[in-house]
Amino acid sequence: MSWDAERISGPDGEDWRVPVSELETRQSRLSEALAQAGHESVLIDDPVELYWLTGGRQNSLLLIGAEGSGVSNTQWVRRSLQRARHEAGGSDSPHSVVARPGMSEFEVSLSEVGCTQTPGMLAAKVPKSRWSFLSSKIDGLDGESEDCTGILYSLRETKSEWELEMHRESGRINRMMFDVIRDQGGIGQTEIEMAGAADEVSRAAGFGGRIRMRTWPMDCDRVVIAAGRSGAVPSYFDSGVAGLGASPIASLGAGFARVVMGEPVLVDIVHVHRGYVSDCTRMFSAGRLSDEWMQKLNDMEEVADFVIDSLGKGVDCSTVWDEGSAMVTEMGHASHLMGMPPDQARFLGHSVGLELDETPVIASGFDQPLQKGGTMAIEPKVIYSEGAIGVEDTWVRGADGMECLTMGESFPLLTEW
Repeated sequence: MSWDAERISGPDGEDWRVPVSELETRQSRLSEALAQAGHESVLIDDPVELYWLTGGRQNSLLLIGAEGSGVSNTQWVRRSLQRARHEAGGSDSPHSVVARPGMSEFEVSLSEVGCTQTPGMLAAKVPKSRWSFLSSKIDGLDGESEDCTGILYSLRETKSEWELEMHRESGRINRMMFDVIRDQGGIGQTEIEMAGAADEVSRAAGFGGRIRMRTWPMDCDRVVIAAGRSGAVPSYFDSGVAGLGASPIASLGAGFARVVMGEPVLVDIVHVHRGYVSDCTRMFSAGRLSDEWMQKLNDMEEVADFVIDSLGKGVDCSTVWDEGSAMVTEMGHASHLMGMPPDQARFLGHSVGLELDETPVIASGFDQPLQKGGTMAIEPKVIYSEGAIGVEDTWVRGADGMECLTMGESFPLLTEW
């Protein structure tokens, strides 16, 4: 039996595989980091990290050896071997792509590619039962498996130019989704009807249906529309605004509330292009908002400008949080920043990449700057019983400061229907 690999493409037959040069660079960076940390190798069993390193997310185990270790980078695939080879670049793949043996033979396979020590694994991403199972199959090697999650997270904080192009394209499609909200939304429309119109745009542009998150057990609806008092409804989700959601099992995102004249409508859209996140928020209203709401929006714009400027100068994220939240307190919104007590989120921005909740975060405890090449969604918002209001764009820190990867000034912070 055969199948047509050319059908695995983007629109109009575009080759949407990750460039082999990207995979080579990522594997090399990981090998160097493993050597610096004193690990011989790492065994990776997670869809996001597999995609970042192999260009696909087939059912497989990937071994990356430390620089100078003599361990050969190898991907053992259970299913689908042929597709894994294609997605890794075919004959140009920077690593070996082979069929996975029975797990009773896996330890022998590790030894054959150069392992003498038990590989590290990703404790933050592998369930305990999976860690125990894998450990039991390789317990003849020397040493204990150590956690290498932080190494991968740290490496992915800095994006390559190719990855930034993916973020920019994600932001362009995100803008198209807001265009549809602007053109089709308005008084009497339900939140979920407007979300459906935006969904249609992103699906046609290649959205694959999943928003990846690290934090367990978080899952995410990527079009949150909160009309009026919907913006004050709390949720399990660790953010300022969660929305009603469609039902108790989907208690995040757009619900069945309708747009009412003079109320703020917060629209927060996440789009994912070839794995890469863009995150944006804009305000809408049917008719004019009150002066009080406009002042709140202006305040959040001022806070966002401060955060962006500080990050561009290399200020530590925890310091930016302290100073930014102090600004909000001086403005009189302390009990409304990113929620209302007892459901306030305590951040002003979160890094994005292949996952929505990457590091660092504009929050306490992140005593590090946003690195050059780091990508972050900056989103100060205030929530009151009558609704929510705020701003958000996704940014990258470059050599000369911050660059907006989403809409920036090209789309107004508030649109009246």
